[in-house]
Amino acid sequence: MSQIEKATLAAGCFWCIEAVFELVEGVNQVVSGYIGGTVENPSYEEICTGTTDHAEAIEVYYDQTLIDYQTVLEIFFSYHDPTTLNRQGADVGTQYRSAIFFHNETQKQFAEQAIKYLNEEKVFPDPIVTEVTHASKFYEGEDYHQSFFKNNPYQPYCQFIIAPKVTKLREKHAHLLKIAQPH
Repeated sequence: MSQIEKATLAAGCFWCIEAVFELVEGVNQVVSGYIGGTVENPSYEEICTGTTDHAEAIEVYYDQTLIDYQTVLEIFFSYHDPTTLNRQGADVGTQYRSAIFFHNETQKQFAEQAIKYLNEEKVFPDPIVTEVTHASKFYEGEDYHQSFFKNNPYQPYCQFIIAPKVTKLREKHAHLLKIAQPH
């Protein structure tokens, strides 16, 4: 019997991290949206100004019997740079911050332990700046943001920024990928 849990994560542009999680076995749904800000029902245009305090984020709905929260965090830390404050590559601003929005104390503890471990083991050359904060209201992004890479694979941003992350997932975490079922 499946046990659906939710993780809310910000790792820069939501299209990038969404594309990765959509391919992971046990992930039932990924929703791109906005969290952590001060404006109700923000639009993408408002978020892009960097003045609403929201982060571009995803909600990952996963089956805990197939994938655990620690693995969700492993994937999260593997596909963005958690050491750059309010920046991922050319995307700059608080809306592109690295953040884990926890839904319960267990998620908070796992997130804090993961960061402590990665810092102690010097997995990254610089200290992790990922914020760990209680999940506030999540606003679903506009329809055209959902499954963006899947729906726009030949768009230049997808080709140059997202496709390499998907290739890395297939190489580094092949054992976590969804396997196509015969019809």
